[in-house]
Amino acid sequence: MAAAAPPAQQLLAELTCSVCLDYFTDPASLGCGHHFCRGCIARCWEGLSAEFPCPECRETFPRGSLQPSRQLSNIVHAARMLSLELAKEPELGSVCDRHKEELKVFCQKDQTPVCVVCLLSRDHREHPAVPIEEAAEDYKDQIRSRLESLKKNREAILSFKLSGENKSQELLKQLETEKQKIVSEFQQLRQFLEEQERLRLAQLEELNQEIEKGRAEYVAKLSEELSSFSSLISEMEQKCQQPVREFLQDIKGTLSRCGREKFQNPVAFSSDLKWRIWESSQRNASLETIMRTFKDSLLSRQRLDKANVTLDPDTAHPELILSADRKSVRYGDTRQDLADNPERFDTICCVLGSEGFTVGRHYWEVGVEVGGVWGMGVARASVRRKGRISLYPEQGIWAVQCWEDQYRAPTSPAQSIRFSPSSAPRRIRVFLDCERGQVTFFDAGTWDPIFTFSPASFAGERIHPFFWAGSSARLTLSP
Repeated sequence: MAAAAPPAQQLLAELTCSVCLDYFTDPASLGCGHHFCRGCIARCWEGLSAEFPCPECRETFPRGSLQPSRQLSNIVHAARMLSLELAKEPELGSVCDRHKEELKVFCQKDQTPVCVVCLLSRDHREHPAVPIEEAAEDYKDQIRSRLESLKKNREAILSFKLSGENKSQELLKQLETEKQKIVSEFQQLRQFLEEQERLRLAQLEELNQEIEKGRAEYVAKLSEELSSFSSLISEMEQKCQQPVREFLQDIKGTLSRCGREKFQNPVAFSSDLKWRIWESSQRNASLETIMRTFKDSLLSRQRLDKANVTLDPDTAHPELILSADRKSVRYGDTRQDLADNPERFDTICCVLGSEGFTVGRHYWEVGVEVGGVWGMGVARASVRRKGRISLYPEQGIWAVQCWEDQYRAPTSPAQSIRFSPSSAPRRIRVFLDCERGQVTFFDAGTWDPIFTFSPASFAGERIHPFFWAGSSARLTLSP
């Protein structure tokens, strides 16, 4: 049977907010009986407009149901005062165990307080030493600087936790919307679509469970990290309030405990999960066409093929260097002596994919380097190869471009795409829907949309993957 927690720890648990894991600040309660800091519950509910869930039991309440808890606030205040009184207890370990002399000196090599007799002994005679007051101030400065880093990590964890909660709510709302659309539209073709409806709802329920599981795991990891940092911060703050001699006891271990690595935010929701949700919405958007063309159209529109794209060397500009497997292209320093065949680009450093598409929905992924000069997308088979070329839809090219750290979509007028240096995509997924004439770009790492061109009419013409590699650029197709 597990031992009961000490009374002090039990009291601390009752006076701690489950969101920030610190003493309650301006505590307030919900109808379910759970208490939180007013500021913490406000951050949890930020961006919500209808249902406001309890962060612990997820029961929902109207926004006005939050009630102040003055009695709990008074108890928290009294507990804080009690903690301060306990911190003022008399010094311990102020006398040397061996010589019964007062500990007045700090051995810098062994990092421990010693008496004057110890300092003159063979064990410490050659070691550098300073008065303990001076050593205490030096170590306090070190701990204070590390405390700032620990507090910043705690704030980062809180931010990630709240962000993860909000993202999970958004994903669940998207799933609920998709569920309602599916039920409504399948009613129009009930005899044929009953099995499809059952299957689609089961897929959404599976996604719903995955999101709930991912949210629980994400919050659990963040709560664990938050608890660790809060405990460490509380320990360090109390340590700094201790008398000098007690403070310097095991100072090496104290520094080791507060020198932990910077917090790394765990992945909340995989890019594959976002892709599957978006893919489900794409299937739903195609139902109008499915109803017009009945069963054959239904089966064909649900397919989403990953294209195995390779580069066509016959179209490559002479200054481009293609890898042996034709999966990577970079800008070369010198112009190669290549045949000037009709398919080859001769002015702009472009190359097409060998594969072309006239029907269906396809996607492929391209690894990019941050900065540099490059572009990617799709182009008509009839795109101009000779002379000056403009990378615009009117010229048969739908592409996004990067010029060092500036991203844009060549439209009329051109549209800028903004990324911070840390969030710029490292891998881009290109999506092509031939029937709808749609070209869309996603960050393959986060599955966040980058840009969607207005629907075009391909008129049955073959559409090829398109790549432009300027200076300091390398584009690599994923397997």
